[in-house]
Amino acid sequence: MIPSLVRPVVVSAVLFMAVTGIAYPVVSTGIASVLFPRQAAGSLVRQGEVVVGSVLLGQDFHAPRYFHPRPSATSDQPYNAASSGASNLGPTSAKLRDAVRDRATAFRKENGLAGNAPVPVDAVTASASGLDPDISLANAHAQASRVAAERHLSLGEVNTLIDREVQGRQLGLLGEPRINVLALNLALDGAR
Repeated sequence: MIPSLVRPVVVSAVLFMAVTGIAYPVVSTGIASVLFPRQAAGSLVRQGEVVVGSVLLGQDFHAPRYFHPRPSATSDQPYNAASSGASNLGPTSAKLRDAVRDRATAFRKENGLAGNAPVPVDAVTASASGLDPDISLANAHAQASRVAAERHLSLGEVNTLIDREVQGRQLGLLGEPRINVLALNLALDGAR
């Protein structure tokens, strides 16, 4: 009885593996490449022939002349997509509370803010993936004076660049307006 069951089980396993493991991925990748070629290729940003990043992944900008992204939750090195994931620290975690306090102190210091000045939440907390490429308008404006001073630009010029790079809510109603840090920093590099 068992030998008669082996053949149908093996045939079904091979068939389902071929359909779900080969045919479906090839067809869906092909359709995505035709309908959404830029997104299917990783939404890469190029300067000439050089890939400088992706609009989907945050990067570790830390020089004072650049806008800084949200903190990264990746453990081995910042913004390492291979180790993407949340920290899994809850709101009652002392480790999270201490990290947020330390990040807020550092943010105030590097941006010349008073010791009790409010800090945008996305400046001190990582996103769920730890790779968020966007920051809030409040975060960008809080960093604008530092960037303007480092680049010898007026605050007005930097705020104009910020306003130009604002991305609205998704579908007009989801989320908050945001700014892609890579796009903003590339616009800054092109300003002078």
